[in-house]
Amino acid sequence: MEITGCVNSLRLDMGFLDYVILGIYFLCVLGIGFAARRSIKTSLDFLLSGRALPAWVTGLAFIAANLGATEILGMAANGAQYGVATVHYYWVGAIPAMVFLGIVMMPFYYGAKVRSVPEFLRLRFNDSTHLLNSIIFALSAVLIAGVNLYALAIVMRAMLGWQLWFSIVIAALFVLAYITLGGLSSAIYNEVLQFFVILAGLIPVVVLGLKEMGGWGGLEDRVRGAKGGGDAHLHAWQGTGVGHVTNSIGANWIGIVFGLGFVLSFGYWTTNFAEVQRALSARNSSAARRTPLIGAFPKLFIPALTVIPGLIALVVVPKLGDTPDGGYNNAIPYLIERYLPTGILGVAVTGLLAAFMAGMAANVSSFNTVFTYDIWQQYVAKDRDDEYYLKVGRVVTAVGVLIGIGTAFIASGFSNIMNYLQALFSVFNSPLFATFIIGMFWKRMTPKAGFAGLLSGTIAGLFVYLGYKFWGIFDFKSDLEESFYGAGSAFVVDAVVSVVVSLVTKPKPAEELVGLTYGAGTREAASDLVVGDQTWYRSPVVLGAAALVLAVALYIPFL
Repeated sequence: MEITGCVNSLRLDMGFLDYVILGIYFLCVLGIGFAARRSIKTSLDFLLSGRALPAWVTGLAFIAANLGATEILGMAANGAQYGVATVHYYWVGAIPAMVFLGIVMMPFYYGAKVRSVPEFLRLRFNDSTHLLNSIIFALSAVLIAGVNLYALAIVMRAMLGWQLWFSIVIAALFVLAYITLGGLSSAIYNEVLQFFVILAGLIPVVVLGLKEMGGWGGLEDRVRGAKGGGDAHLHAWQGTGVGHVTNSIGANWIGIVFGLGFVLSFGYWTTNFAEVQRALSARNSSAARRTPLIGAFPKLFIPALTVIPGLIALVVVPKLGDTPDGGYNNAIPYLIERYLPTGILGVAVTGLLAAFMAGMAANVSSFNTVFTYDIWQQYVAKDRDDEYYLKVGRVVTAVGVLIGIGTAFIASGFSNIMNYLQALFSVFNSPLFATFIIGMFWKRMTPKAGFAGLLSGTIAGLFVYLGYKFWGIFDFKSDLEESFYGAGSAFVVDAVVSVVVSLVTKPKPAEELVGLTYGAGTREAASDLVVGDQTWYRSPVVLGAAALVLAVALYIPFL
């Protein structure tokens, strides 16, 4: 039987066993928070786990931190709205950038012993660039935290029938509790737990959905005849020719490869501190480099848990995109309601809550680090004792959650939260990547160029978004196409301004660039390099090459 009601009719029929499973999970999360609290003695322990975690922990946390609303609700929404082409966000839009981060950029981040991404910019450029990036990142972190909080509230409303605002507040308070207790260590170890809970919750949905469809072949047939579907929904690259765009996402291969695969992807994965923070918490440089590479392998196969359910929802929920409240974002909750019995339903709901908590916690924990170290300690209250900054970090955690409550209501105004997130990335991350990549590979780039390029690129990305969304200046075929070209515009403007300003201003002396640009030497100590990690299969190059080959191979059935 097909589900035809609007989102307001969605209510998960949870039994006693489901609530028991959910309760056990919540107790485990808080237990991890209390256990992690014992190891917190300094602000570095609270904000960066004392840089003592093994690679397998940071690698799983790296990918779990990304498995928030972006992945679960957002990518399933894209799977329903745009079809198989959504895999571009993984195999072009993630894997190459994750490999680049592990092999090329992590030696700079970790070797410089920075506590955050903005702090790296302060060393490479100046205080102005540092402060600008700190403010931009803090703003983007709480906006993205709000997306995850809104997604979490959707599930709680479906599960318990609570009002949206009440669900948002309750969910926020719970996330606040375990981050405040154990800091980043609590967030990371919970993310490892959440990763496996997410798998346990979503795999049954995929298996039962495909069984009803008669396997992948049956799903393909049903998608071709579904409202809002068609054959274009089943191909990744067909119809992406320049001037002959007929694919479902409305973008040609240039927009996909350059806008998504290069600018948006590299801008997010290599400069987003919510992700990089996990690698910076690793116990040595080798573990830090392997962190995003270990995360790349599960990332390759996440489309099976997001895109496939989106396609199934397109078939079995024909009014999915027409609902007035939530739209495509409800694909996963509808499937959970449709397929899962008591007991398994509890696991799936727990998996959803785990995903959204992981996404919100990642952004809140990175927000408190940047605000405490990069804004408060650097520009407001210098040279205080470490206990003072530890207290500030705890207070700022609460502030970040409270702001996230407000930004959750912004996210609630978008029928597809993935489109909203891509718009944020195109404005905030894409110009930052241009500043980073030029600054790392060109010693001549000057401090003033760092600030001017970042500011102008951010303004350019915002102008393209407003021009498309509100002013009618740009006529893109979809929100996704706008994010691709908006990101490209932000990157190009940043790059051009950076080069021009560099040519007319004075660069830093070479000795101040050691460990910050290629060709200027390294800051790594011998103890940072390989501690028992010399075996060939742990080589970052081997891991990275394997991930890239798999990404290409996985495309073949969906060309």
